[in-house]
Amino acid sequence: MKFKDKKALTLKTLNKSNIWDCQENDIFRMWEAAEKDSELKENMRHYNDIIKSAFDIEELSTEKPEIIKKYEARGFKVAALRGGDENAKTKWAVKKRPILRVTDLTYENIRHISTSKLLEVIDRNFGGGWESLSQSIKDIIESGFDISTTTLPKDRLRKPGGMYEKKLADGFEVLEIPKGLWVEAIFAKVKPELEKPRLRFESDEKDLSDSDEDLIEEEEDNYQDIDEDDDTFDEDKLTEESYRTTFDTEPEDLNLEAEEISDDYDG
Repeated sequence: MKFKDKKALTLKTLNKSNIWDCQENDIFRMWEAAEKDSELKENMRHYNDIIKSAFDIEELSTEKPEIIKKYEARGFKVAALRGGDENAKTKWAVKKRPILRVTDLTYENIRHISTSKLLEVIDRNFGGGWESLSQSIKDIIESGFDISTTTLPKDRLRKPGGMYEKKLADGFEVLEIPKGLWVEAIFAKVKPELEKPRLRFESDEKDLSDSDEDLIEEEEDNYQDIDEDDDTFDEDKLTEESYRTTFDTEPEDLNLEAEEISDDYDG
């Protein structure tokens, strides 16, 4: 999986997705670069919430070397940071949270792991295969990866020209899970990340020319004019039209018909 350029990240540009591209040293680097930022102290809780979504962080209240070594033995990186206070430094122990189980997968981190890492995590799920995963976990995985599965007898799985061969040729990686005399093959490949329409709309609005804005205003004015010219219900007008339509026959014709009827009746 191709990661984004993490060197461009700062505390202000971090979110709960791109934080997974960072390592412990990146956290210290960004924090040090932001020490002179006046907004750092005011927004420290916000930054901490984002960092803690992917990292375990502990503030150390001691300078004892033996304590620091214990944290480092557990995989923590330890460094002193001002954290917004220029007059005092505090030692922080930071460790990226590992993704070991399928329950560690989230919509935020799924696009920040490799295909081989994903298959490794699935393989740790008690060897149950794809169908052993909950639907919610499947949804998370499929938001970042194309997944295909097949279960075949062991001697037929890698048959020339079969699905196994075609998937590998198409760039998929495969995890094989033995199930007696059968084997389940789980094929995975990174799903292309599509640009969100919302981002394109924002860009279009920024690039909107003056002529386009004038056209939009003109269309809006025309729309308003149409609304204003719409006829409203006029009871008097409707009554007048009704009478005119109802008595459209010439009076002479009516009188003639009346006379003829009268004559017939008298006879």
